[in-house]
Amino acid sequence: MEEAPDESGRFAVVEQDGRIMMLSKGAPEAAEMLNIEDRKPHATLEEGLLGFAFHPQFKSNHLFYIYYTQADPRRTVLSEFKMAADNPNRADMKSERIVMEVPQPFENHKAGGVSFGPDGYLYIGLGDGGRGNDPFNNAQNTASLLGKILRIDVNTLSTNHAQGRSEVLQYGIPGDNPFAAEPDLYEYGVRKEIWAYGFRNPWRFSWDRETGEMWAGDVGQDKWEEVDLIVKGGNYGWCVREGAHHFKPGPDGARYIDPIMEYPHDPKLLAQSAFPDHGIGCCVIGGYVYRGAKYPALQGVYLYADYVLGTIWGLRYENGKITSSGTLLEQPKNITGFAEDRQGELYTLTYDGHIYSVTVPATGQPRFSMAR
Repeated sequence: MEEAPDESGRFAVVEQDGRIMMLSKGAPEAAEMLNIEDRKPHATLEEGLLGFAFHPQFKSNHLFYIYYTQADPRRTVLSEFKMAADNPNRADMKSERIVMEVPQPFENHKAGGVSFGPDGYLYIGLGDGGRGNDPFNNAQNTASLLGKILRIDVNTLSTNHAQGRSEVLQYGIPGDNPFAAEPDLYEYGVRKEIWAYGFRNPWRFSWDRETGEMWAGDVGQDKWEEVDLIVKGGNYGWCVREGAHHFKPGPDGARYIDPIMEYPHDPKLLAQSAFPDHGIGCCVIGGYVYRGAKYPALQGVYLYADYVLGTIWGLRYENGKITSSGTLLEQPKNITGFAEDRQGELYTLTYDGHIYSVTVPATGQPRFSMAR
């Protein structure tokens, strides 16, 4: 869910089956903004319409971006759309411009987060391509876009030149991307779109609106879930590591960035973690650093959750270290994502189709209440 950057108070709510609904606070009903259900993006459990972002200049250009999956061949698609001239709540379906398509080997680990950063560039989260164990080692292969967070400029086009051939891309490569100076070698060269790598299934990422820091939850495999602070060119270890722990053999001397926080699937593993007092879970859901005004007790706390157990945790990260952390709420609903409005207030989305606001009662502990 994302609020439109046009002072209208409207929210776009993404449904995995292929719809986007436009919702206003206090409105009794939502309007259908976009519908691609006939393209059957949600063919398997982890596929579907998975990501959405309003262009930062949406108020003037009326553009937005979606990330969805397709079959025959299996791939993920990043497309640009424009709102209809005669309906401010409806997309012009004829306006679609395909910005990027990424081949996918398997049906899972699609990630799909798309979001504009404070720098105005579009960031895209891609899982490792699926199956277990990252069988093609995509996440560590910088010639592949899989297992990466990408950074592109949707306002320009670029051309790839190599070996006597030219390829026009439907986006630009920012000149300060970590691999932007690498030579063009097509399938053998480093992909210049990469901002950071070594991810299994980054669901989801966000920015601290005060510090500009980028946070992500990366879903683990057999044992560990992790929360990462994303930096330019960072290697977060998968599939050589799961969390901060050995998973596959890797090159001697390779440097990986440790998680800011990790937690295990099995309580017996807590003693192996740098955070032995953290609870357990099975599927991390990345959230946001709270920067709203309503609840001072939450100021500066990064909220994240576990999809399977429904637990919400919080942590404070200051001067390069965690200064406090703990369980904020235990509840039974499957949390699929968080959202932030233009005022910095936070919401959670649950698998049963509800949207909740995060509030702090008189006791000082965050809880759920229905969003209004």
